[in-house]
Amino acid sequence: MPHERFRFKTLEDLMAKTKELGLDLPADTDLSPLAQRVRIGDKWTPNALAIHPMEGCDGTADGKPDELTIRRYVRFARGGAGLLWFEATAILPEGRANPRQLWLSPENAGAFAALRERALAEGREANGPDYQPFTVLQLTHSGRYSRPVDKPRPVIAHHDGLLDQAQKLPPDYPLISDDELDRLPDQYLQAARLAHNCGFDGVDIKSCHRYLLSELLAAHTRPGRYGGSFENRTRLLLNIVRRVRAELPDQLITLRLNVYDAHPYPWGWGVDKEDPTVPDLTEPLRLIGLLQKAGVSLINVTVGNPYFTPHINRPFDMNVVGGYTPDEHPLVGVARMIHLTRRIKQVYPDMVIVGSGYSWLRHYLGNVAAAVLRKGWADIVGAGREAFAYPDFARDLLTTGQMNRRNTCIACSRCTQIMRDHGRAGCVPFDKEVYGPIYDEGRKAHA
Repeated sequence: MPHERFRFKTLEDLMAKTKELGLDLPADTDLSPLAQRVRIGDKWTPNALAIHPMEGCDGTADGKPDELTIRRYVRFARGGAGLLWFEATAILPEGRANPRQLWLSPENAGAFAALRERALAEGREANGPDYQPFTVLQLTHSGRYSRPVDKPRPVIAHHDGLLDQAQKLPPDYPLISDDELDRLPDQYLQAARLAHNCGFDGVDIKSCHRYLLSELLAAHTRPGRYGGSFENRTRLLLNIVRRVRAELPDQLITLRLNVYDAHPYPWGWGVDKEDPTVPDLTEPLRLIGLLQKAGVSLINVTVGNPYFTPHINRPFDMNVVGGYTPDEHPLVGVARMIHLTRRIKQVYPDMVIVGSGYSWLRHYLGNVAAAVLRKGWADIVGAGREAFAYPDFARDLLTTGQMNRRNTCIACSRCTQIMRDHGRAGCVPFDKEVYGPIYDEGRKAHA
């Protein structure tokens, strides 16, 4: 199944390719399921489309939303999606993934409230006075990928034979201590309380893509209270969720959760012990059951590590400069994510489940999403890179029944390249007046 670029002129061509590859990837020309409202806790979304948390790396030095941050969320809200998932926001400064990552603190909480209100006001102007999307703020500690100032300062949960080597970490590089981990629930609780006061409908205790909480889930080789057994590896995440639920009973709790790392055992989570290309959902399903009992209302399902195996969670036509080309057709990755999400929904039908992995489908995103929703494989379908390129995708699907193929994400990885070059991220091909110069500047600096 060699890698190929997107070259499908019709939906029939796309479906023929899925058949050739032996994939079960449904599609429908009736897009009405996209307009269905979804209940999350005691709130309802206006439709079943979402904006995934897409980090722009464009906040201020002290963590406030900056000009391009505000511009991005205004565009997302005007686009009409029913769920607006605000990007990774650090719970403390040393947990920032870059010097411009958002950071929620008592001193800057007002700026987050203003960002949300501005976006919703613009959304109502574009979509009508009844437009009220569900808003989530993603709370994070970047862990292994922390770079709070001018160079990486990894905070690692365990030694990983592949990732340590990729990051050139010495064998004696220190792990974050149990005592330090013990203190993190206080930081998450403070951030969750601030988010609640800012008006966000939910908080996301981010547990994906090998950031700190995600890495802990795979800490099989770590000693102490947070490593080894399933109970130890899930301890911190469950403690945080239970603490927030106990002290903020009106705050809805969500998670963007890796259910499959595609990373070798004993360093990977949700993987077969003999073959990391094979998912094993035994532990992720067990964890989701515990999270549901602890009060989590919604799971946003994702996979992989965008720093190490980006084709797993972001099937692409072109990788970043110097990146690899996978020996896998992008449709295989799309189908994998859809069916992992399907499995979660089958086991937990009462949990609201958001699906990922649709952006590579371009203007056929709505056809596949509608079929997935009709089959009950997910409750909401989200877009990440597609939203960077085409923030109006949801409104167009809902009002015209199609996406303009000239506006869709081309999976060129330039938005990712900007992040790798330490710039402010956005869509270079379709928002080139803003992001073209940023991309060029980063390329010159890293040539």
